[in-house]
Amino acid sequence: MESYAVGFARPDRWSRGRPAEDGHPWHAVEAHRPASELDGEVELALCGAIVQVWGSQQWERVGAGRSGCPECRRLSGLALRAPLSRAG
Repeated sequence: MESYAVGFARPDRWSRGRPAEDGHPWHAVEAHRPASELDGEVELALCGAIVQVWGSQQWERVGAGRSGCPECRRLSGLALRAPLSRAG
């Protein structure tokens, strides 16, 4: 099973012709070492976005939400798994 860390893409404030807000700011980063060791590092996400890793987040949880990158979900195989159910 592949291991993925979670990266956060900050809005590009200076880019012309592109919206400043990203509707899917959370991305999957292939983790070749524990996510805690990647915490704070700038990495390339599966979809090609440049992101900062948040070692305290889990891709299976973040990617299943509305703010997870659809392309990262697809490339990580998360889109193929059953969605997480809500506790309650």
